[in-house]
Amino acid sequence: MARKASSRKRYTAAERARILAAAQKQGLTGAQVKARFGVSPLTFYRWRGPVGRGRKRRHGLVETAEIDIIALREEVRRALHRVLPQVVQEEIEAYLAALLRSA
Repeated sequence: MARKASSRKRYTAAERARILAAAQKQGLTGAQVKARFGVSPLTFYRWRGPVGRGRKRRHGLVETAEIDIIALREEVRRALHRVLPQVVQEEIEAYLAALLRSA
C-alpha cells in the first residue's frame, strides 16, 4: 500500500530558532505567529515550551537557554537513522543464528 505524502510543513532548527526569536522579541501571541509565519499556535507553544517568555527552565543541571534542544534532538535523530539499520541487521542475524543452532 502506498503511503500518502505528509502535507505538514517541516521546519529546520534554524527556521524554528528564527521564528521563536522574532516572536519573543516582538511579544507575539500564538495567533499572531500563525498569521505572520504560518505556524499553528499549538506548534509555536510546543516549540516555546511550558514556561513563559524570558524565563529560563532548568533541564538537569543545564539551563535550556545554554543549549539548542531542537538542534540536539535533530542531531540525535540523524545519528539514530544512520546507526539503526545496522543494529537491526545485527540483531536479526544473531536471532537467526541462535534459531538455526537450536534446530
